[in-house]
Order: sequence, then C-alpha cells, then structure tokens
Amino acid sequence: MDMELDGGYQVDFSQATDTFLNWFKSLPGASFHEDIKIEDFRGKNAGRGIVATKPIEPETVLFTIPRQSIISTSTSDLPTLLPEVFKQPDPSEEDSESEENESSYPPKQDPWTSLILILLYEHFRGDSSKWAPYLSILPTEFDTPMFWTPSEISNLQASALVSKIGKDEADAMIRSKILPVVRANPTIFWPASSSPPSDQEIISLSHKMGSTIMAYAFDLEKDTPESDQAGGEEEEEQDPEDSWIEDREAMDGKHQQQMGMVPMADMLNADAEFNAFINHDSPEALTAVAIRRIEPGEEILNYYGPLASSELLRRYGYVTEKHSRYDVVELPWELVAKHIKQKLASMGVDDKVWQKVHEKIEKDQEFDMEEAFVLERQSEDPDSEGRVHGEAAFNALPEELSEQVKYVLKIVKKVAAGRDIEKLSDKDVRNEMYLDSVLKALKERLEQYATSVEEDEKLLNANNGESRRLLMAVWVRMGEKKLLREAQTWVAEKLEEVKAKIPSTTTSTKRSAGGDEPSAKRRRG
Repeated sequence: MDMELDGGYQVDFSQATDTFLNWFKSLPGASFHEDIKIEDFRGKNAGRGIVATKPIEPETVLFTIPRQSIISTSTSDLPTLLPEVFKQPDPSEEDSESEENESSYPPKQDPWTSLILILLYEHFRGDSSKWAPYLSILPTEFDTPMFWTPSEISNLQASALVSKIGKDEADAMIRSKILPVVRANPTIFWPASSSPPSDQEIISLSHKMGSTIMAYAFDLEKDTPESDQAGGEEEEEQDPEDSWIEDREAMDGKHQQQMGMVPMADMLNADAEFNAFINHDSPEALTAVAIRRIEPGEEILNYYGPLASSELLRRYGYVTEKHSRYDVVELPWELVAKHIKQKLASMGVDDKVWQKVHEKIEKDQEFDMEEAFVLERQSEDPDSEGRVHGEAAFNALPEELSEQVKYVLKIVKKVAAGRDIEKLSDKDVRNEMYLDSVLKALKERLEQYATSVEEDEKLLNANNGESRRLLMAVWVRMGEKKLLREAQTWVAEKLEEVKAKIPSTTTSTKRSAGGDEPSAKRRRG
C-alpha cells in the first residue's frame, strides 16, 4: 500500500520505514537494539510501532537518540537565517500580547510557533533537508477533531471536547504569527524555481504541522522522573485547554521550554499501561529504556500520562480502552446554580434577592467563580513497571464545587432574611440542598446527550463498518455518560445519608426551644 505525501509523490510504506531506520542508525551517537523492530500497525489504525523480537530485560536501552538529531531551534538552520524572528524576548519587556502591535514585524514567537516555522522550512526543502527520511514517515492525515467535519464533530454530542477543538483560534494564530514570516521570506522557505503556495495552502499545512507537534514533539527541558515517563508536547501537570493553540499559550511568558521533534522516540505508541519511557537525563542524548521484561512480539509502549479518552482524542487522534479509567466529564455551574435557586425559592429567595447575590459575587475580588467542574474517578497511578491495579471508582465531588456552593449560600444568608433562611445555619440542611441540586444537575447534564449508554454500546458492538472517527466519538461520549451515571449513584447515596440526619437535627432544635437540653451545636453558640 502506498502513502501519499504532501510533496505529491508516492513512497512505499515499508521502503520509507527502512530508509528512515537506516538513516537513524547512521546518526553519530545513535543506537537501535538488535532485538526490536519497527512494525506496520496500519491494520490497528496506529501507523508504525516498535515491537520486541526477543525477550528484553528491564533497564535495557532500546534506542539512543543524539540530541543533535532532534528538530529544534538549536539544530535547524532557520533561526540562523532569520535571527530577528527567533530572537528571545527581553524579560524586562512587557509580556502582554494584547498590547503588542499586531502589524509589527516580526511577530513574537514562542516555542510552539517557532517549531511550526522550522517544520515548514524543512518541509519545503524536501530531499535537501537533513531530516528528509524522518519527515517522510510523519503522518499527513490526522484523526484529531481539529480535522473533523461539522457532521463528525456532532457525533461527540454534549461532550465538552466540542468546545476545546479551537480551529478558528488556531487559524487566527497562524495568520498573525506564521503567515507573515513565510510571506516576508519567500527565498528562504521555498526554491525560486517553484511556485509559492497560496495563503490557504500555508494555513492548511501549518495546521498539520501544529497537530504533528502536539502528537509527536517533546519538551526538551524535562528534568524530573515523572515528566521523563511522559512523551508528548507538554508536562502532564498543565491544565489542557482548547486545541493546540491553547497548549501553545500555556508555554508563553515564563514557560519558554524548548520543544523538538525526536526521531524514533515518536515511533513508540502509548497507552495507560506501558513498558518503556524516554530518559532525558543525558545532555548528549535521549534514551528509550525498558522498565520491565518485554516478551517477544510485545509492543513497546510509552506513557503520555493519565489522560481521559476525550483528551487522548484531542491531542493524539485515538482512544484506548485502558485510558477510560481516566475519563472525565464537565458539570457546568449554571446547572447546579439553577437547582440551588429553585430550592432557595421555597425559602423566600426571589429574583430580586438572587440579583443582589449576583451583585455581591461580582464585587468580590477574592473569590473566583468557576464556570464548570471536572468530575473524575479515583484511580491509582501506574506502578514502577507501568501497570495499573484495581478498579477506578467515583467517590468524591470536586472540593471546589462544594466550596463554591458554600460561598454562594453564605452570601444568600447575608442578603436574604426570614425564618426559612435561618435553616441554612444547619450543616445538614446545606448539605442536603447541595447534594440534591448536584444530583438534579447531573441528571440534566446526562440528558444533554442524544443517546443512552446502551445505544452507544450497541453501536460499538455492531461492527457495521462505521467510520473510525464515529466510533471514537461514540467511545468518548459513552465514557462520559458512564461517569455521569456513577456520579449520580454516589451522590444519591450520600444524599440519603444526609436526609436521614435531618429529622434528628430538627427534633433536637425543637427540644432546645422548649427548654430541653440544648444540642452541642447550640451550646457552642
């Protein structure tokens, strides 16, 4: 089967693999263990991968990647050719892009856009690029939602992933930071004998380069064991945001990590259970190291971190069953607030009072109201051999959600008046209101999806030739709905426990009012 590259020519898949492997082995300082091989995984929708051909013991170095072979600002000729474009910003200068003159040249670059420019430059050089054998095996088509049609995106239904794709934002970034540099330097980016590409062609290619970086690039300044185990474009502690444009923005300002495309390291596929990691300790090279015994025929897998199915799809364009333990779902605050408001209405809190509550919240500069809360299961981290143990289970609501409800109810007590509002002084009453409102919000959130879990399972099991993108969308939305169901079950149980406490608390309060022994709560008053 042939693979068509952007350059317009055809190259045999296995021939391209052999050419790349021979090129890699020829690099000064590179090594490739004799008991591993690059395998064709297109039948598994995984492109290429690396497998063991003989038993491999723990701590075996699988391959060595000299840092000089990495595509980065340190190794490409482009920063030398365009020094003004790649000039590092002065830390003493104003760091706000909002105040930057958008018409100024050159536009300010960051590690992400710098690497996009370098990949464009090397791409246009074709066979003249010293990385040509490596670039020829990188994908030219992607299954990340950035490249989905509106119809395909609609299959995600109510998943928050829909709002995180960010293609329009990426377009704007490319037009402001990439296109001006390429257009201003035509003799550098493509040969004089060739026809310059159109703006749209450059934008389309830049999207592919950005997605390539998100899927394959490494942060070259990792220096902790935790980050060494995670391939990919950024440390997993960072909060993922909208599309690769937002992953890029996460590195602005003080976080100017150097990024690079690392030949051979990106041949490793990844899963929630893994058997190897990329070691960044040496200043001369990166090494792939086995962390446990790997059997013949077993695929060698890297680790991208505890990513939810939605995030795995957003960044890398695939999903796996083992990553479902890390699935998340967002619960919008507006749904919780809606049901809290309804319950407060029975206590005499009308729209005028609620408006005063909102005004006080807006004036409060010390408390940041969250718009949504991430629900997730409790799951053990992988052990030292890359294995996960036990079942992941939902056993807690986000603490931030509880704090926000508590904060709002505190303001309600200050603004509103009346005997019913005094009930909010009782912790159990507050908890009952909180849990009941969350339970109703969870049910409403689940109803936002057009299909049920059972319908999704039936579709996944039907095997009727549905497209891969459809099946991945179904997997993501089904995982989120399963988590919502688990959360409902847990909240319902906690709600019943709290309700069981309220009658005794009320009785105790009445006895105190009638002269009986006061409760401990009243004695403290």
